[in-house]
Amino acid sequence: MHAAIDQTELEKRAQSLVEAAKKAGADASDAVASTGVSLSVSVREGKVEETERSEGNGLVLRVFVGGSVASVSANVLDDPDALAQKAVAMAQVTPPEPYAALADADLLLTKFPDLELLDDSEITAGALSDRALAAEAAGLAVEGVSKSGGAGASWSLGGVTLVTSHGFVGSYLSSRHGLSMTAVAGEGTGMERDYDFDYRMFLSDMADPEEIGRRAGERTVRRLNPVKLTTRTANVLYESRAAKSLLGHFAGAVNGASIARKTSFLKEKMGEQIFSKGISIVDDPFKARGAATRPFDGEGTGSEVLKMIDDGVLQHWFLDGATARELRLEPNGRAHRSGAGTSPGATNLTLSPGDKTPEALMKELGEGLFITDLIGHGVNGVTGDYSRGAAGFWFENGEPVQAVSEITIAGNLNDVFARLVPASDLDARYSTASPSIAIEGMTLAGS
Repeated sequence: MHAAIDQTELEKRAQSLVEAAKKAGADASDAVASTGVSLSVSVREGKVEETERSEGNGLVLRVFVGGSVASVSANVLDDPDALAQKAVAMAQVTPPEPYAALADADLLLTKFPDLELLDDSEITAGALSDRALAAEAAGLAVEGVSKSGGAGASWSLGGVTLVTSHGFVGSYLSSRHGLSMTAVAGEGTGMERDYDFDYRMFLSDMADPEEIGRRAGERTVRRLNPVKLTTRTANVLYESRAAKSLLGHFAGAVNGASIARKTSFLKEKMGEQIFSKGISIVDDPFKARGAATRPFDGEGTGSEVLKMIDDGVLQHWFLDGATARELRLEPNGRAHRSGAGTSPGATNLTLSPGDKTPEALMKELGEGLFITDLIGHGVNGVTGDYSRGAAGFWFENGEPVQAVSEITIAGNLNDVFARLVPASDLDARYSTASPSIAIEGMTLAGS
């Protein structure tokens, strides 16, 4: 147990709410108690601009009365009985929700996997300042960088406890460390900026501050003097940072809530070939030190590693209890607590890498657009139509030759998924992890 968070106290708070809900007449209930502490430092031009520390607590009680559901939240647990009575009274005048219920008792976890979630490293504001200042100095040292857009370092620790009226009690703590630096190059209307960052559960896994600053500076200088492209059809290579967004669009399309609402372009595609053969997308809630690793889901049930895409074929939806009931399927442990209830979603979602480097794929493509930055959210979840602002580099003969900006890339995600080719440079640090991705024949709208 971390000194900053008392898990036993969290369990007592949640348990008292569940017991109060029973006395107030609820048929069933669950309660989430959460607490967190965070520390962050921002610097600019060699000086600390802001140091911020915050602490917070949260309590959410959800009650089931007949076929109706209601929830109440509080920051302080002064009177659990009053809070429970309020929730029950709300449920009694709330329209029924036919699919809402606690998870089936036989799905609840009774033993929790041993996961690496908590880093006990001592964190001080001074240490965070040193990291941010070192990153900024390294960025400013890159030739061509004119000034700093700022650097920041952060640390946070969070604790969550879930208690249900049918016997589940579980809690866990997790830590987060972050560092970022933004560099600026050029002057006036020719000014460009870019950034680099790292975000990890364990401090020992973080990139060196100097490396983060240097990469931010080099990325920024490369963007100077961009040109606009004329409208055309071209091959595209997404840098891994930008490629994660395509995986995010896939995650949204296979979310059980979207399937139940019939708002996904993949709603009729279960068991079909969505990607080319050999493509694999895996969702792993137990990934070592993963950003979304957790011992149990938002309903207290166990999860398993899911091959969402196996050899290009769609195998699963992300399901919590409610969406599984609506779709007449079995839940698969993908419930996330979402305010008053749960919603389905991914954990650590990874597109498996291919066997060719981005440089090799660029040479095979010959010429096209290397995308390093995306703007906007122009995706139609119902049709799969895709349109995003982009910036990056035009490449010829497999080599970048010119920075470009103010481009729109467009297509349909059905076609994008079917044609994408993953590179070998998987960036596995984040909850949505992808290598660089090559796609032939996308529409580029320019001048």
